[in-house]
Amino acid sequence: MRLGEFRKEEQRNSELEKLHFTFLHSIPKNKTSEVTFILVGFSEYPDLQVPLFLLFLTIYTVTVLGNLGMIAIIRLNPKLHTPMYFFLSHLSFVDFCYSTVVTPKLLENLIVEDRRISFTGCVTQFFFACIFVVTETFMLAVMAYDRFVAVCNPLLYTVAMSPKLCWSLVAASYSWGITCSFVFIHFMLTLFFCGTKFINNFVCEHDAIVAVSCSDPYISQKVIFIFATFNELSSLMIILTSYFFIVITVMKMPTTGGRYKVFSTCASHLTTITIFHSIIICLYCVPTTKSSWLLVKVASVFYTVIIPMLNPLIYSLRNKDVKDAVRKLMSSHSSS
Repeated sequence: MRLGEFRKEEQRNSELEKLHFTFLHSIPKNKTSEVTFILVGFSEYPDLQVPLFLLFLTIYTVTVLGNLGMIAIIRLNPKLHTPMYFFLSHLSFVDFCYSTVVTPKLLENLIVEDRRISFTGCVTQFFFACIFVVTETFMLAVMAYDRFVAVCNPLLYTVAMSPKLCWSLVAASYSWGITCSFVFIHFMLTLFFCGTKFINNFVCEHDAIVAVSCSDPYISQKVIFIFATFNELSSLMIILTSYFFIVITVMKMPTTGGRYKVFSTCASHLTTITIFHSIIICLYCVPTTKSSWLLVKVASVFYTVIIPMLNPLIYSLRNKDVKDAVRKLMSSHSSS
């Protein structure tokens, strides 16, 4: 009797295992190894492929030389070992990394017909691009706070902006960028992707990726909207508050020479902030419809390719200390 019951139990277990096996294989899986994306980029303009390649190659060359040169000048000149230039060196590093994540793939797609990118490659590009754009957002806010302390509390500037605080602010910017990127990737990977999909951009951005998913991207879009809104509002709040007090302090200065000196010091930072945040706000305000994708691409070019090139040019052309450091470096090399 017990032997019969044992055989019946074994038979039931075998049938349950078969049902479980059949159920698992009936569920559609997100086979990332079989998913392929094709970056459309600017392929709809075949006559512009070579001119665009030469243009973006020139921009990328200037970006690499400008940002790495800025880092080298700041490190080599003891006069520039101040909190302001410490933050500027990290801004240059972020711009260099950001451009390097995006531009090489853009250049490749302009000269080859095969514009495919694997699911893993696309997600990886988005992961690192997200880290650096969020980091730059808060690095600009940190630099605004630095200018606020320098202008409003000049006597306590060295004490207030201690090396420990400077490193903490930089580390916080990088850490928050990494955190945001992990959160976005987590919710993106909950989506189901299938087959070969066309991404209507030259870079793997969140909106472009989730637009081709085979499942509802509502939650992923909501999450990135909440985080992006928080990042933009909080960083702009820091910047606007800092410059509000800077303007009040400057207006109280008795001499026009002092006012001019402060405004010339802050002009480079204000220019960078205006360009960066204007493009970001414009990009998020544009609805992702078929007719607006060209505008999205142009805005993406500005904040992924052009802005990283402009930052070192803005700070070098408008900053007397940087220009003096470059002259001294060139004169020392020529004399040697």
